Amino acid sequence: MAEIPTRVVRVIEVPRSLLGEFLKMREADQVGVYFLFGDDEATGQMKVYVGQTGSLRMRLAQHNAGRDFWNRVVIALSLTNSLTNTHASYLEWLSIQKTRDAERFVLENGNSGAKPHTPAPLLADCTEIHETIRVLLSTLGYPVFDPVARRAVTDAQDGPHQPDAPDGAPNAGPELRPYICTGPDADARGVYTNEGFVVLAGSTGRAEAVASFQSTGYFRLRQQLIQQDALRTDGRRLVFVRDTLFKSPSAAAACVLGRTANGLLEWRDETGVPLWEHEVKPLGLGAEAAS
Repeated sequence: MAEIPTRVVRVIEVPRSLLGEFLKMREADQVGVYFLFGDDEATGQMKVYVGQTGSLRMRLAQHNAGRDFWNRVVIALSLTNSLTNTHASYLEWLSIQKTRDAERFVLENGNSGAKPHTPAPLLADCTEIHETIRVLLSTLGYPVFDPVARRAVTDAQDGPHQPDAPDGAPNAGPELRPYICTGPDADARGVYTNEGFVVLAGSTGRAEAVASFQSTGYFRLRQQLIQQDALRTDGRRLVFVRDTLFKSPSAAAACVLGRTANGLLEWRDETGVPLWEHEVKPLGLGAEAAS
């Protein structure tokens, strides 16, 4: 369970095995928005289904009987039982849009539906409620609405790279420094974030991998990204279909270059200064930290 003391929204995380216990609670009679989470067994990607209902007890019981993929549900409801069906419908629509924009989770919803009519006063409420849900979901480890490169990044060729936000929910955050990694058949752009290194959509990598690389974990990771349609083969190149998060700059560089690589040195800013100079050296670490 998570909540922000000054807000009226609470989220409750329930393992599927304990759903019956939640359905006995009085909160199960409320209007709510819910998120079913699970893994794609074939690719390892996280999946999510977004829904809303006037009766959490009835709707979640239906999902328990009819949907197989999920193993946890996170439920957002009002501490004051003040959410209406109008609130819930708009929050569901907005959540689907933001989930699709973020591209972190495979969205199980078949379509996003039409934007529901929402009076202006309720729209303001929904915007605040959705931001609270976003924060609480991230706190619980489900950053479903947060693009892997949340802040604006300027690409020298393509201009600003940032997903459009639905009405009333603008993107936010300071700009991140863009980095470049190039090599034979490779021309990639990326940013270093507090979660890892993000290679931006539209970047290209070398499709052919050197023989020694094919026995590494990074090669297996690259093959998995191809299977997940995050990477698409285009002749001698791999094209990044979406912003793709890696745990380290070296993992990102290796997948781009088709060989093992030191990402702290391979990723450089537009003046040629390596990432190490910007991100490691200021911490007072020696050059060996980049090895």
